[in-house]
Amino acid sequence: MGACSLGSIPSTPTKIMKQDNTIKQLRNAEFKINKNLYFICGVITVFTMVMLSVEFFSGCAFPSTRIPLFYLGILIIYSLHKELIRWLGERKAERQGEYFVYGWIAFTSLIYLINFTSKQHFSLAGCEAPLTSSAIITLEVLTIFLLTRASKFVKLFLNRNKI
Repeated sequence: MGACSLGSIPSTPTKIMKQDNTIKQLRNAEFKINKNLYFICGVITVFTMVMLSVEFFSGCAFPSTRIPLFYLGILIIYSLHKELIRWLGERKAERQGEYFVYGWIAFTSLIYLINFTSKQHFSLAGCEAPLTSSAIITLEVLTIFLLTRASKFVKLFLNRNKI
């Protein structure tokens, strides 16, 4: 048992290059997955907004969408995956999450403005669910966004202090 085992630490330049190549391949694969998750989130965001709009403008003639939990689950998966990529050192997938934040703020503000200017025409008959759902989703999307921003600052702090 003479030599001390260093585990997974490469001992030659060739092994270091292979390990770097593996990390690059992993980053590229994860980046592609992230692009797909972003696309899926975008499509589900549009579906959710359309369904809430139909529910709102129909005066709740259509049943409640019940999609917010599913939507937020997909968004959380996308956000966590994006953070994983960030922590792996990939920088390509930056700043896409802002579009979800801007979209939900604009959408929610618009339906509240329409409801206000129509003298609550769309919510008078007890149809407040779309307004409430939209406001809650917007706040949850903002929370996810802020948490991912906090993760970025933690990573920067750790890198700067070499922890």
